[in-house]
Amino acid sequence: MPGQTVREIMTPNPVCLPSSATVVEAAEQMRANNIGDVLVVDGMALTGIVTDRDLVVRAIAPGLDPRITNLAEVASPGWVAVGPDDSVDKAVTLMRDNALRRLPVTNERQEVMGVVTLGDLAMDQDPHSALSEISEAPPNK
Repeated sequence: MPGQTVREIMTPNPVCLPSSATVVEAAEQMRANNIGDVLVVDGMALTGIVTDRDLVVRAIAPGLDPRITNLAEVASPGWVAVGPDDSVDKAVTLMRDNALRRLPVTNERQEVMGVVTLGDLAMDQDPHSALSEISEAPPNK
């Protein structure tokens, strides 16, 4: 749909944790909410993103203790975000250019408003695609 905004397809109210939260806390939130990422915040302002892959590659594989390792230590360096009133095309371009599967949505004060995922885009852009069908399927338990 031409002129469509990020606000129309984003997932609002994503799970956010402070940078002082531990790897275990992030993993628990991911499991409880059937998600693959948490946004890292300072107050309401986005400071980073941590994915399930980050937990494995940056915490578990090097042998860090997940009970005491905080998210600031394992968050993906340098995050990219989009605004809620930006076009979906801009979100697609940012995700493509930065090889992202998830894109935080922030306001002008960098406060978290939502997140756009590849699944959100697939369901919006091509609801009959394989990726869209996979995204709509219930998670494995």
